[in-house]
Amino acid sequence: MKIINVKEMPIVETPHKVDVRKLYDYPSAQAMHITLQPGESLKPHITPVDVFFYILEGTADVRVAEETVSVEKDNLVESPKDIVHCLSNSSSAITRILVVKAPKPEKQTKLL
Repeated sequence: MKIINVKEMPIVETPHKVDVRKLYDYPSAQAMHITLQPGESLKPHITPVDVFFYILEGTADVRVAEETVSVEKDNLVESPKDIVHCLSNSSSAITRILVVKAPKPEKQTKLL
């Protein structure tokens, strides 16, 4: 059995300049843990595979296509492939999000 502790994983360098840690990285899927401090956000981007966001802690402003909704912890949001999406934290508390892409993208994510 393989157990991965989020806090022991290194922060991945991304164009978003936020705390992103890769937890699972196989051809079938990719899982990332994102911590957004108050005021932090991801840049809008398009992913070439289906993605879902599970809010672990706090509240995230989730944009999928032209719709942005504040989503509280213990909720999952789907984002179909090739659709603009992003995450931000407009609250005063830390927000933690599990992001799963399936299958693992073979093409690069397109930043907008």
